[in-house]
Amino acid sequence: MGLNKDSQLGFQRSQHSNLVSYEYVLEPAPVALPLSRPLHTRLLQVSCGRAHSLVLTDEEGVFSFGNNSYGQCGRPVVEDEVYSGSHIIHKVDGVSGKVVQVACGQDHSLFLTEQGAVFSCGWGADGQTGLGHQRRSWRPAEVGGDLSGVQVQQVSTYGDCSLALSRDGELFGWGNSEYRQLASATDRAQISTPRRLPLDGCGRLVQAACGGSQVAVLNDGGDVFVWGYGILGKGPRLSESAVPEQIPPSLFGRSDFNPTAAVVKVRCGLNHFAAITDRGELFVWGKNVRGCLGIGTQDDQYFPWRVTVPGQVVDVACGVDHMVALVKSVL
Repeated sequence: MGLNKDSQLGFQRSQHSNLVSYEYVLEPAPVALPLSRPLHTRLLQVSCGRAHSLVLTDEEGVFSFGNNSYGQCGRPVVEDEVYSGSHIIHKVDGVSGKVVQVACGQDHSLFLTEQGAVFSCGWGADGQTGLGHQRRSWRPAEVGGDLSGVQVQQVSTYGDCSLALSRDGELFGWGNSEYRQLASATDRAQISTPRRLPLDGCGRLVQAACGGSQVAVLNDGGDVFVWGYGILGKGPRLSESAVPEQIPPSLFGRSDFNPTAAVVKVRCGLNHFAAITDRGELFVWGKNVRGCLGIGTQDDQYFPWRVTVPGQVVDVACGVDHMVALVKSVL
């Protein structure tokens, strides 16, 4: 649901004409994928970029739809293609191995395989595809650089910066570093091949989240570290950092009475963060655009704030100016 001017929500037939698609979808609406075995295939994940979408299935690979001006849908770019009202849903090929995770950046796409390899396609002006150049590339290709031979467990991207977390807990990054997201490895504003990010004092990382201008990582002890530019979560005086800053665990509920409290998931939106604890509690901080933090006001939040949710939060997705939480009811 939402904006559909580039068919990023598929062809949504208007009530007035079978040939016209809605440019705005105001309620949840199905997208009919061209599945070979629709009764047996399960959808595992969806990811949305600025104007394109990816859908991961368990047996039939990845499907893409929406704007393909830069090849972000993994198909040849057609000059002057009209995306409004498009029926095209493309089955992505060219990725060696079974895809287990997809991630949409602003105008690029990342694919993680079962073997731990990363493939990418799309817009590369800031090096965000990691393919060693700054051009657009429609055919998914394996990302190299410092990732060559590394087994990756998770990829993350949002704007024009991309991250990969290896299975042994090391972080790699490429793309835009104008906000010092990759400052631990480079002083350049952009890099087009992955570099290992030496993050001293962070421990063994288990999760990474990349926002528009900021980064958050989570270690195996349930501790959260942040850097980049924006409201980072340690008060109004910290708006920029090139090195990881640990958010005090007490702000997520750890105390003498609850010494084992730990964060288990961390997420980034364009300008805000979210974290979920082992007790299913949701904490948010950052720019509160249009009240997206859900804290009852539209004021920005400079420290993690616990959001009152009726149930245990399982996961959360952060958008540009909204947030959606998946909650397990306690009733």
